[in-house]
Amino acid sequence: MTAIYLSPSVQENNPFIIGESEEYYMNRIADAMIPYLKASGISFFRNNPGSTLSQIISRSDVGNNDLHLALHASTSPDNMRGVLQGPDVYFFTASTRGRQAAEIISSNLKKIYPDPKMVTVIPTTIFAELRSTRAPAILVNVAYQDNYTDAAWIRDNIDEIGRNLAQSTAQYLGVPFVSP
Repeated sequence: MTAIYLSPSVQENNPFIIGESEEYYMNRIADAMIPYLKASGISFFRNNPGSTLSQIISRSDVGNNDLHLALHASTSPDNMRGVLQGPDVYFFTASTRGRQAAEIISSNLKKIYPDPKMVTVIPTTIFAELRSTRAPAILVNVAYQDNYTDAAWIRDNIDEIGRNLAQSTAQYLGVPFVSP
């Protein structure tokens, strides 16, 4: 059986321009993924919203996970607030499996994001959640929380985003995707 570690943002003090927080919306997306993961036979473990990043990484490493999937929303630098848009899919630069998962997720997000050209895959060594987990890890910044259009897109498409990410996960794991 395949297993993933779902890690929606624990940043409850990171506000969306339309109200609520990054933690709130990313947990709603994770909630939307769960029925599809279960129907597809993918077991999952999920972080606790009260956990620290080091606790999240430690708990991810306890399991025999095939993927660590972190869900976040981007925040623009102060001089670009409200301007930047689009999903960014990060993977650890040295991870071949991470790159593969990032490319699958990006390709599928392009099918639902309003401007597919704005969906990017970015290799990085910066994020601890990517470089310190045992399983290949992906960090999906679903869209920009300080851009009204992006924030509204997330709010209005929770179920579609969750389904898309679950489908991408099944594709990466090589298991049939099943709708509940």
